[in-house]
Amino acid sequence: MTNATTLDLGVTGNCVISALIDREARVVWSCLPRLDGDPVFHSLIDESSKADARGFWSIELGGFERSEQEYLGNTAVLVTRLYSTNGSAIEVIDFCPRFERHGRMFRPQTLVRRVRTLAGTPRICMRLRPSFGYGAQRPEITHGSNHIRYVSPDRVLRLTTDAPVSYVLSETPFLLETSVNFVLGADETLTDSAEQTARAFHEETEAYWKQWTRRLAIPPEWQDAVMRAAITLKLCTFEETGAIVAAMTTSIPEAADSGRNWDYRYCWLRDAFFVVRALNSLAEVDTMEHYLRYLTNIVGQAPDGHLQPVYGIALERRLQESEITTLAGYRGMRPVRIGNQAYEHLQHDVYGNVVLATAQSFFDRRLLRPATMQDFVRLERVGEQAYKVYATADASMWELRTRERVHTSSALMCWAACDRLAHIAAHRELAARARVWQDRAAEIRRVIEERAWDAGRGSFMDSFGGSDVEAGLLLMAEVGFLPADDPRFAGTVSMVEKRLRRGRHLFRYAAADDFGVPSTAFNVCTFWYIDALARIGRADEARELFEFMLASRNHVGLLSEDIGPESGEHWGNYPQTYSLVGIINAATRLSAGWRHFV
Repeated sequence: MTNATTLDLGVTGNCVISALIDREARVVWSCLPRLDGDPVFHSLIDESSKADARGFWSIELGGFERSEQEYLGNTAVLVTRLYSTNGSAIEVIDFCPRFERHGRMFRPQTLVRRVRTLAGTPRICMRLRPSFGYGAQRPEITHGSNHIRYVSPDRVLRLTTDAPVSYVLSETPFLLETSVNFVLGADETLTDSAEQTARAFHEETEAYWKQWTRRLAIPPEWQDAVMRAAITLKLCTFEETGAIVAAMTTSIPEAADSGRNWDYRYCWLRDAFFVVRALNSLAEVDTMEHYLRYLTNIVGQAPDGHLQPVYGIALERRLQESEITTLAGYRGMRPVRIGNQAYEHLQHDVYGNVVLATAQSFFDRRLLRPATMQDFVRLERVGEQAYKVYATADASMWELRTRERVHTSSALMCWAACDRLAHIAAHRELAARARVWQDRAAEIRRVIEERAWDAGRGSFMDSFGGSDVEAGLLLMAEVGFLPADDPRFAGTVSMVEKRLRRGRHLFRYAAADDFGVPSTAFNVCTFWYIDALARIGRADEARELFEFMLASRNHVGLLSEDIGPESGEHWGNYPQTYSLVGIINAATRLSAGWRHFV
């Protein structure tokens, strides 16, 4: 077995927990009891060759030679096949149960692994080594005839299995004659055997995902890429509250030894809006309805109108950032951080993101709970704050930690908040309120055009009176501030590609920030650029660049936050919702319609 740490990882989950599994069937990351919890499997950011290393769950094949990994079609069920030099082979099926039971969604804090022989007489060794407290606590182990308990002061994990418990405890290699099953979760006794439980969970989970994808309104081109992105976006939701995490990991650096190591296991209102918008475009509105419950609580606990850019997945406001010394970091690249200082930032685009995420609920008649007048009144408080701060300095969507300016993209989203409130008010036949929001949107538009447009450069700039550009300017057409045929938009696209394009990738900005000049490309920016190219009539270029980005995905069709423009290596937290949104949006934008094919 090799030990090289990369982001070539499959992902499974059930909208409560998730697991990242490498190409050799090692679980290298999984947080419990929820997406932002203690990583009981953490070798992704604490790789070690020591014999007593912990934080992983491996199923090793004697004489290992090569592997294959893929998803069962249109599901979140991951299959890894391991092949030996002696001709033997095994298949490992990984999933977290998710399906409807007794009229509600069944999504336990459980990871199921099923192992069966494909060829020959394979000899396998299972090493299940969780730890607790971010690697600080080694569990005590107790066991019975068909289960093992991993005990910490505040948590107990129970493994139920039909494999020989003695072999599992001692990590003794044994011949796999037929198949074995492993169910790891809460300290609860299963009502059926491990084999019966694993088989039933497998069948029902596979059926659930196939029905879920069947309902998606996907474009005819790039169907597999779109469905994989959509499934993974769904896995990034914490369904209990409706929150959506930006990524499943913490502290994967944006570039080697950059110090840009952040915890993304929280709900950025910006990222969540883009996820909701992308899934809505595929007619998957359940995520929006769940997220609106979360937003209602967020807005309700902000009586003064101020919104943080990021919250915890159960509405936590304080995400105190600290460094963990018990984990060595991705490839030894510290720091490992938990929490995120961004909760303290002023990021004024957040107000537009909230209104934009909510707007469809006032018009969409399919929803089980359409937006009400009370929702509109609550949303107006968000708009009031957007109008109040649109021309004041903030940290921008890129979360600059030591520099504040009046950022154009932030003012743009404040405009979007007022503009959409005007549309909602008009739809509700609230003429007076519609005029108020129309006037405010017009004022913000006028100020942006006066203070952010640089006639000499023929482009909008990144800040009022600024001389740089950043990729967020490409959203001007996306949110409706400028029509795509406006020469100012084409000029801005031209300036952005001139300054920020590196080969076939786009950087978010090129100016030095708190950590120096960025050295990796931000994937969602490349997708924004693809969208802009298509809008201004350069569709052939857009399609070519989109195909390149699809080829840049890892072996199971997923993307992280960043890519090295020369190496093509994935960096940053994974899987990144922003990047997956880009796949869906680009495919929807560029695909020919169904009539072209049928």
